[in-house]
Amino acid sequence: MLDHPLALHITVGTYGTRLHGDIRGTVDRRHNQPGRPVLGWDERRRRAEAASLRYPPVVLSVEQRLHAQSILPAVCERGGWQHLNAAAQEDHLHVLLKGSPDGKAVRRWLKVWLGQELAKRWPLLPGQSWWAEGGSVKHIWNEDYLARAFDYIERQKTRG
Repeated sequence: MLDHPLALHITVGTYGTRLHGDIRGTVDRRHNQPGRPVLGWDERRRRAEAASLRYPPVVLSVEQRLHAQSILPAVCERGGWQHLNAAAQEDHLHVLLKGSPDGKAVRRWLKVWLGQELAKRWPLLPGQSWWAEGGSVKHIWNEDYLARAFDYIERQKTRG
């Protein structure tokens, strides 16, 4: 058995695009445990969360998605991680990488550095963020899971 994962599959959402109560389902801190059901549709909660947003939701354009995908290898290199694959969609980003077992720290730095790079071309308002709070970190422990994650991300890529 490995003492550290082969890779990490990190997913982050863009700011304000996937609120609790959304029909697609979400996970909050109380429900973020394996086997627990996701939160279902709750229009009242979704409206309350939407009203609490400090900035408009961030929806990535095709140009922004392609740029994010193109610069992620350099962002990973900055962190000392090996970039394996990445895909950007309108409201979220997937990154597959090797190099550190501390997924939460990697996710945090990916969001900071990628956000800084995007803001060079598309400045945000002071205090505004590209990314939602949190995100998902899946540790990949075997080659089969790694291959499936790679293929999944490849199918999610924005093509130019």
